[in-house]
Amino acid sequence: MKKLLLFLTMMVGTLTTYAADYTYLTFEMTDGAKTSVDVSALTLTISGTTLTAGSQSFTLSNLSKMYFSASDETTGIRQMPVNTLDEIIDVYDLQGRKIAKDQMTKGVYIVKTKQGTHKIAVK
Repeated sequence: MKKLLLFLTMMVGTLTTYAADYTYLTFEMTDGAKTSVDVSALTLTISGTTLTAGSQSFTLSNLSKMYFSASDETTGIRQMPVNTLDEIIDVYDLQGRKIAKDQMTKGVYIVKTKQGTHKIAVK
């Protein structure tokens, strides 16, 4: 844990020198989700297994990488686990019409599951 803290401290200190043109620090999770934090008054703290960057908190074991970026890369789109396909509660097309799961053809749909709402593409 001490090595990780030292590494993160050195990384942020080193990267700050080169980050003048970048306004966001982007955190990428192991599931591919990204969260960007404005660096204008950024403070980083580590408490146990949690990294806090501004108002955002991250579990260290879920972080894949972090890097400076010129734009906010937060998309809100995350991968839907394959095993949740059987747990689909409702399906909607992009016009907002509710359809039956067996009526899905090629296209993009919004599906509601117990884990949340997801956008999927059927190929």
